[in-house]
Amino acid sequence: MKKHINLAGFAIAIGGAILFSTKAIFVKLAFHSTNTDAVTLLSLRMLFSLPFYILIAFFLSRREGVNSISPKQWFYIGLMGIFGYYISSLFDFIGLQYISAGLERLILFLYPTFSVLLNSIMFKTRINRVQFIALLLTYIGIGLAYYGEFRIDTSNPNFFFGSMMVFLCSVTYSFYLMGTGRLVNKVGAARYTAYAMLFATLGIFLHYMVTKPLSGFVFTPTLVSYGAVLAIVATVIPSFMISNAMKKIGSNNVSIITSIGPVSTIIQAHYILGEKIFTEQIIGTILVVIGVLLIGWRQHNKV
Repeated sequence: MKKHINLAGFAIAIGGAILFSTKAIFVKLAFHSTNTDAVTLLSLRMLFSLPFYILIAFFLSRREGVNSISPKQWFYIGLMGIFGYYISSLFDFIGLQYISAGLERLILFLYPTFSVLLNSIMFKTRINRVQFIALLLTYIGIGLAYYGEFRIDTSNPNFFFGSMMVFLCSVTYSFYLMGTGRLVNKVGAARYTAYAMLFATLGIFLHYMVTKPLSGFVFTPTLVSYGAVLAIVATVIPSFMISNAMKKIGSNNVSIITSIGPVSTIIQAHYILGEKIFTEQIIGTILVVIGVLLIGWRQHNKV
């Protein structure tokens, strides 16, 4: 069923998208201000997010009339949590060490196109003309922005590696979205998100313990501050805002509105991080946003 956009739902969706887009900015600032690495910063983000999702999972599980979760569903929730919030986030944080926040957001924003392609390959759904045009515009836009960034950032030896990490983040996140679409109606959106986050947190903590000695972790005030801000401002608050907006105006409307994400990141990166805004980036961003909007519009009209 289609839902109409009201002012409150629109404002909440915009606010959530902007807060989500601050993640790349805070990660870049943390890397610049401290000597931390991707695994440590990601672990801190999840550590500060953990209490919120434990409380959500606890209270939702005690509600009357809540459907029980089968062992098979638990397995897939765990798998999706690992893909969506552990592996995907790890690739993203690693990539942000080597490329700009603006380029990271554009590459990451390819995930709706990957979902279309994966559905076509795995579930034999046909790519229609509108989707084909959307895919074409999106990848031309990314190519333009990528060329412009590469032309400016010629001295970065890890440019391609960082780009590949964010690209893998987008691919693994699209797998998460595909699985989520088949689980969230059975489990419930808030409960599913909380459980998936708990599984992802377990994966991240295990990764940290295997790869790094606990005795070597130094809780500096600056590092802890960035971990807390990433968790609360760029993760927990916007996740609740987006969930609330979905209830008010529907998931398809939210997905279209949140197309503002790359634009928000590029503007913030320019004024906060001093990243350059160049012609190829502007044209590429416009093409990518139009492509994603076309995909969202097509899905909206199917509902």
